[in-house]
Amino acid sequence: MLLKRFIDVEKSEQPAVLWSFAYFFCLLSCYYILRPVRDEMGITAGVANLQWLFSGTFAVMLAAVPVFGWAASRFPRRRLLPLVYGFFTLNLLIFFGWLTSGATPAVVAAAFFIWVSVFNLFVVSVFWSFVADLFSTAQARRLFGFIAAGGSLGAIAGPLLTAVFAPLVGTANLLLLSALFLGLAIVCIDRLSARAIATSTGTSTGAALRGSVWSGLRLIAGSRLLMGICGYILLYTTLSTFLYFEQARIVQDAIADSAGRTRLFALIDLAVNTLTLIGQIFVTGRVVTRFGLPLALSLIPAATVAGFACLALAPLLAVLVAFQIIRRAGDFIFARPAREMLFTLVNREARYKSKNVIDTVVYRGGDAASGWLVAGLKAMGASTVATAWIALPIAALWLATGWALGRSAETPISSGDAARLMNNPTGDET
Repeated sequence: MLLKRFIDVEKSEQPAVLWSFAYFFCLLSCYYILRPVRDEMGITAGVANLQWLFSGTFAVMLAAVPVFGWAASRFPRRRLLPLVYGFFTLNLLIFFGWLTSGATPAVVAAAFFIWVSVFNLFVVSVFWSFVADLFSTAQARRLFGFIAAGGSLGAIAGPLLTAVFAPLVGTANLLLLSALFLGLAIVCIDRLSARAIATSTGTSTGAALRGSVWSGLRLIAGSRLLMGICGYILLYTTLSTFLYFEQARIVQDAIADSAGRTRLFALIDLAVNTLTLIGQIFVTGRVVTRFGLPLALSLIPAATVAGFACLALAPLLAVLVAFQIIRRAGDFIFARPAREMLFTLVNREARYKSKNVIDTVVYRGGDAASGWLVAGLKAMGASTVATAWIALPIAALWLATGWALGRSAETPISSGDAARLMNNPTGDET
């Protein structure tokens, strides 16, 4: 009963909790090995082509969502998930073959960048849909925080492994390590499915995944709160894209070799995810319950205003790295949990379907549109300094939007709700 010393878990629940913990650990280890490789591939494909990569990601996502919905409506989930993850594992092996065969590097790099961006959209969302079927609401309140910690540890292990092995084995060979973790995630799914069938825990794992991207648009249009969340997300993605383009430019100029750039991206991820884990345990719940949603939604926009001001005054690699770490970790610790809390204020249908739209169409569409905006600025000769000054008023608008959204939606939030709403701490961002 060692686990019971850390969380309120019954003996009969422990196997499912530990397998879920291991599942999320393997999943995010897999992704965070790929993420720094993806960022390096973005540079390999050409910094001037990033807007095309963002648009390609949006287009592939729009095509993939209905295909996934079709499959989800026809296969039991215990069969669907291994098929989906098996498909992605096969993709990784194909990319490994391309990267080691001497195929056109820029084309393969672009395809890999888009693939990873779409891959993350599905695997994390599917994880939480699956786990939500295994546990009741009462169980989720007690256990999801611990399960989420498995993902946070995976998000630390992935970039740590990448930072260590990238200089030793090269970028391409990291894909084999990532595929191994994805294969282990399939083992965890099999164990969890078998246990759910044997014990009849949770809802049916054969239930189809529900929700439609397009039906969620109507729900968003009829809700001022959901429209406000969309505006908040669009400003977030716009500023993320501004910073991502400058990151690619500054890192390309500062570090000449591919392995060195991959290692830097991995170390940034490692710092972000370590701070995230510490913040989730000790900071998030206390800040939200004591100061409320307005502050939680405004802290990172305020830090972004300060960060772009610093980058405008000193466009250096060290400033960029510090800005990225503070901004991304702060988003996972404060802004993202606060955004999830806003969805508790709408009904279940709107919560599921509108969130699907926001996480896919709005998020990736914002990436694509802002990518072309930044590309246009670069075409007109905007430097890093000029881009940072242009981003400042956008960041100020994001700050005002976050404060207003928090003020309009704020309701008393218990510490239990704050902990429960940290169940997706490490999703993707630009």
